Amino acid sequence: MDLPGQPKELLIDDLRNLRLINRYLGCQRNALRAVARALSGSGARRFTLLDVGTGSADIPTRVARWARRQKLGFQITCLEREPTTVEQAAAQTRGTPEIVIIRGDALAPPFGAKSFDLVLASQLLHHFSDDQIVGLLRSWAGLARRAVIVNDLVRHPLAYHGIRLLTKALTRNVMTLTDAPLSVKRSLTVAEWRALFRRADAGEFFVERAPPFRMLGMIWPES
Repeated sequence: MDLPGQPKELLIDDLRNLRLINRYLGCQRNALRAVARALSGSGARRFTLLDVGTGSADIPTRVARWARRQKLGFQITCLEREPTTVEQAAAQTRGTPEIVIIRGDALAPPFGAKSFDLVLASQLLHHFSDDQIVGLLRSWAGLARRAVIVNDLVRHPLAYHGIRLLTKALTRNVMTLTDAPLSVKRSLTVAEWRALFRRADAGEFFVERAPPFRMLGMIWPES
């Protein structure tokens, strides 16, 4: 999935599979819980959010539905590099004018300092090296006024074999069958995630386990 020039129909089908996995394996729920936590107690009735590496924007769409139920004003900006994925994100969010899709690179986000209340990255950081992860956390802390939220995978044998079995039952898409277990294999333990957050030194933070075999990390950037 990370490589350029992938067949368009294969990628579109893979994105559909990822939306299902995100919905039923807790990624959407964990991200939404963190957004609510970041906003709780502030008294603010409006927020802005940057979703980095948005994929087909299923998570910001879930956040948007929650914000409407809470009668909160919001503006969500979704950053995505791959052109076909950008097209899919735009299609998935067509009925939500508060969500804007921008094509751009997570390593060079085209935004100024403190441009957003919240910066969110879901299942993105495991694609990068340790040094890149540290740099990205620092970069996002510079963009966020209130909090950085990271929702990602945890490396574990049960998670690896579980996703292999699940994807075999779910699809014949070779991209999903390859990338889903590979993502778990390339990910980190909770202790390793915590060490990288500490290394980033971007503000107060926590990293905790989230079901199933996920991590939820938050940084409160220094002003």
